[in-house]
Amino acid sequence: MNSVKIFVCGALAQGRVHHSKFLKTAEFLGHGWIQGSIYRLEAGYPVFLLQGDQSITGEVYQLHFSDILMSLMDEFHGYSVLQPERSLYLKSQVRVLRDNETTELMTTYVLNPTKLPKSACKIESGDWIQDLSQNPPLSDKMTDRQKEYVKKLGRTTGRDIVPIQLEIYRELMNLGLIVDKGRRLALSKLGQEVLRFLE
Repeated sequence: MNSVKIFVCGALAQGRVHHSKFLKTAEFLGHGWIQGSIYRLEAGYPVFLLQGDQSITGEVYQLHFSDILMSLMDEFHGYSVLQPERSLYLKSQVRVLRDNETTELMTTYVLNPTKLPKSACKIESGDWIQDLSQNPPLSDKMTDRQKEYVKKLGRTTGRDIVPIQLEIYRELMNLGLIVDKGRRLALSKLGQEVLRFLE
């Protein structure tokens, strides 16, 4: 089994939606800071780029992994070893400032700058934790019924039809999470983004 130090923030941090999927058994080593710029996606969670001079807080883990776990992490982040330039996220080595004032080179997944949505808002303070507490992600504001319906739509393929429930249809249309394609419903781009943050 291999081992790597990894820097994370946002949905992979402790207590956040994706932490237990990948880092539940990883050893928490403390906090760290990198230079870059951080944005809030329309769905509410932060992503960061390595360009910029903001100080971005994150968490550092010692991750003991198998090839399967790393390939699952790559797949989750939309990272392709064969075509990294077309990937949603890039797997990068980044210098991380640690609590003890030393810097270390670590692995992180950073958003591919060409994939930054126009709807993303820069978090001017750089403090994504405070931003999340003031502006909770859309997935945290949804009811369980809404979440289940979005997940059900996310699992459909081809000509599958999910029965329309008028009340939830109106709610999800108002949130901009679905589009009506005539005889069937589908997730909007925002709906697909929110789906990534539903457990």
